[in-house]
Amino acid sequence: MTREIYLDNSATTRPFPEVVETMTEVLTEYYGNPSSLHRKGMESEEKVDRVREDIAKTLRGKPAEIIFASGGTEANNLAIQGVARRYKNRGTHIITSSVEHSSVLDVMKFLEGEGFRVTYLPVDENGRVSVADVEQALTDQTVLVSIMYVNNETGSIQPIQQIGQLLSSRPKTLFHVDAVQAYGKIPLRVKEGKVDLLSISAHKLHGPKGIGALYAREGIDLVPLVYGGGQEKGKRSGTENVPGIVGFGAAVRKVFPQLEANRSRMQALRDLLITSIRDSIPEIRVNTPAENAAPHIVNVSFPGVKGEVLVHALETEGVYVTTGSACSSREKKYSHVLKAMGLTEKELDGAIRLSLSSETGETDIHEAVRLLARIVGELRLLTRR
Repeated sequence: MTREIYLDNSATTRPFPEVVETMTEVLTEYYGNPSSLHRKGMESEEKVDRVREDIAKTLRGKPAEIIFASGGTEANNLAIQGVARRYKNRGTHIITSSVEHSSVLDVMKFLEGEGFRVTYLPVDENGRVSVADVEQALTDQTVLVSIMYVNNETGSIQPIQQIGQLLSSRPKTLFHVDAVQAYGKIPLRVKEGKVDLLSISAHKLHGPKGIGALYAREGIDLVPLVYGGGQEKGKRSGTENVPGIVGFGAAVRKVFPQLEANRSRMQALRDLLITSIRDSIPEIRVNTPAENAAPHIVNVSFPGVKGEVLVHALETEGVYVTTGSACSSREKKYSHVLKAMGLTEKELDGAIRLSLSSETGETDIHEAVRLLARIVGELRLLTRR
């Protein structure tokens, strides 16, 4: 059997054994509805509240500021739509970047249909937004700025703290950060970054799928997306996903005590991956910036090779990578992120993303690059015939 080398951790990660064990225990023993008044309900509620506290500590926020949702997409939707509708009387202008995840960009397009005006900021060749561009785009009608922390395709880190400082003198303009790719990889401090709303997801840090959270600073009101029983202080109705929440908590409790060690280790592996690809394969372009990049994402273009073909060829050898965001890679269109960074058509066509986790080893890197070099060489030879 071919040994599997999983390098698509930005799409999802394998749940830790502790996560699976904890969720199983909750499913079989702590199955009460957290809204029920009896002991079984209170036991479940206590489990949920403990995770709320654990997540709040990682962000240096308050437990009451954590709203559970079905994942990063819902958290982004709740933040953006919730703010836009609640504070429409302040203004109808929103600022975002041209390289956001689809769960942000598609919401922006939807809100444009409701009469909001959206400014999509450009990025430089490293995929970074200019703080000066943010400042220039601000108007007295700007109700929200939404900028991702780490780009899910290239790993570029945006200047969140500087943008937060810029907005700190504008209390009527709220700041939302999609931190799905940053949470559990780099330190996040919502107060230091002057962040008002921040989205996170469990399955990006070895937790379960179908659960995420939104940090919403105390004092911010949101128009809900879902109405019903009034759970999550009326911000997100529906019976809480207790197994998912508890699994999220188990992942958080394992990841965060080791965050700095894992960050250093993944960064070393990322650098090894980039160096090994450069040394082994000619005519490439590394799209992940050399500085201000997350430790777990590497995006590379192999001109003369179709990224989609390369993904499937690597899969036959047990190596799992992708062409871009898992949410849109099946649509078979060029990455809007890489287009915004100014790549040529051949560079766009031959781009793939490799993403690491704390479980990735040095042996995985060497073997993946060996197979990658062989396959790229074979595919280029075929296209030149």
